Amino acid sequence: MMPIHAPMPGRLAVCSWSLQARDQHELIERLVRTGIRNVQLALDPLRETPAAWDGIESLLARNNITVISGMLGCVGEDYTTLESIKRTGGIAPDATWAENLANFREGAAIASRLGLKLVTFHAGFLPRKTDAGFPVMKERLETLASLFAERKIALGLETGQETAGELAELMRELADGKNNNIGVNFDPGNMILYGKGDPVAALRALAPWLRQIHIKDARHAKTPGAWGEEVPAGRGDVDWAHFFETLRELGYGGDFAIEREAGMQRVEDIREGREFLGKFV
Repeated sequence: MMPIHAPMPGRLAVCSWSLQARDQHELIERLVRTGIRNVQLALDPLRETPAAWDGIESLLARNNITVISGMLGCVGEDYTTLESIKRTGGIAPDATWAENLANFREGAAIASRLGLKLVTFHAGFLPRKTDAGFPVMKERLETLASLFAERKIALGLETGQETAGELAELMRELADGKNNNIGVNFDPGNMILYGKGDPVAALRALAPWLRQIHIKDARHAKTPGAWGEEVPAGRGDVDWAHFFETLRELGYGGDFAIEREAGMQRVEDIREGREFLGKFV
């Protein structure tokens, strides 16, 4: 194990969707129980059920809670199997692109109202540069980049549904087109869940574009082609000491958001993760 030095800079937050809150009051109550006062906020509920989230800005302020970034989902995503999410994930499907674009436009307005500087999302399984679908994906990402750039908001593409090399290839293409407000929201657990490579090696490959880190842990799939198993931070196959030492070498100074998308005791698991991460963040 590599030596652990002083904790890294950057805020430690909780992904709001991990807490499965039905409204703003339930979100605040569960967030306070985690012992963390920073949140990455899912923006779709504010669009879909505005009455349940009306006044969220003032409620967050009264409880001394900071929103570090936003998150947007896409229409019709089916996570039942790796094959089903490959077909339905992100902005790749033609059938849902128009609706996704409209939702992202509203999401950008909400993020701007909240004063956010970063919004993350899954683009879907990315085609290689030589694939027929690559120009369409690139064009759609450029459209979203422009939409958010108008409001001075950066985008972060979630890792995991492709290898680091494939994502880096796309990022270089986008940079050539001067779409520099698109970066990477790095999730080491996703790299394991999707079977897309070693998280630390992927971290190095994507270093130029790091915008935010998700703290999520997982165990490798027992059967090829199946999902890995998500577990609380510190119980899985992510080598966290090596991971944070690498971040330190890379000079990363951004934020960290604990994400827990499985299990029936989310608050307890996040508290466990927070305690585990104390020596790092």
